[in-house]
Amino acid sequence: MAFKSLRTASFRNLKDTETNINSKDIFLIGENGQGKTNFIEALYFCSYASSFRGVRDNELVRIGEKDCSVSVNLEGTVNTRLTVYYKDGKKSINFDGKKMDDRKDLLSINPCIVFCHEDMEFVSGTPERRRWFFDQTQSLWDPLYLDDLRSFRKVLKTRNNHLKNYPAKNSKEFIALLDALDPQLVQYGFELMKKREQATEIFSQILEPLYKEISGIDNITIRYTPSWKEDNIEDIKAGLLNRRDADISFGLSLSGPHRDRFLFMRHGKEFTGKASTGQRRLLALLLRLAQSNIFTIKTKKKPVFLLDDVLLELDGNKRQKFITLMPEYDQAFYTFLPEEPYKNYCKEDTIIYKVEDGTLIWEK
Repeated sequence: MAFKSLRTASFRNLKDTETNINSKDIFLIGENGQGKTNFIEALYFCSYASSFRGVRDNELVRIGEKDCSVSVNLEGTVNTRLTVYYKDGKKSINFDGKKMDDRKDLLSINPCIVFCHEDMEFVSGTPERRRWFFDQTQSLWDPLYLDDLRSFRKVLKTRNNHLKNYPAKNSKEFIALLDALDPQLVQYGFELMKKREQATEIFSQILEPLYKEISGIDNITIRYTPSWKEDNIEDIKAGLLNRRDADISFGLSLSGPHRDRFLFMRHGKEFTGKASTGQRRLLALLLRLAQSNIFTIKTKKKPVFLLDDVLLELDGNKRQKFITLMPEYDQAFYTFLPEEPYKNYCKEDTIIYKVEDGTLIWEK
């Protein structure tokens, strides 16, 4: 579902106004620091009620203001209005005049696929960042996965707090609570493991030909390495019990899906450690393309793309191949520096805005 217009109020440095974005391709042209990424972030905020840059909600409010809001009209038989408010330190979502109680429901309306510099963390960053990416990919089309993930994290937090803070760690009460928590942890964790394994296989099948087509490097795959090595619920429970003394000693749950790893492999060896910076950047970009393909396969919907200066990281040949390999989409937003040859990528109905000091100026 494409965006038709965007209205912002006290959001970052963007001017308080409503902007027409009723086209399949929208180009935002401007120097760094003028507001291009802020505009992309505002669209993302309407899709997930969070920032793709990982900042706190209060940091989205324009300096000198206390509250902000972002609102979009979505394509449909009638204008569909979605607004995300941040007011008095709290966030709320309104869709078609009704309050949305759970931001998870946004995923069924208009989830965007964002391409940004921070995506490099999925390749070169911590295992936690890779897990976050693959969890997001699964959550885009499987709401039950997100439910299991939330439930697992809730039980894990309770268990860790218990391990860390309970004063009498050898008491019957202490052991009894662990005995009650562990089956829940295993139940939700086992569901995550099964789905992560299945998703990794699909992801590898999509990613490998994409990477080969652009870079010429073949056999790039993803290996999912679960923390729990056991392959059934009862064995996992037994293993968790055997490791309980270590958990108690460290005051922390040392095993589980929160410690799973995803590795990028080539010919059976870890790839990213020896890959060049350019190869890792390309891999990060293609992870998003693969994510988009899986989203369409699973939901039968076309994505909305938000591409924040990422084409600049590719040479001319790879950039053209990347654009050619982009799957069908409902809408795409691109940011460019003024000196880039953005007009080479224009289509007849492309909307072009120049961005200066938070103001969008119509060029085409």
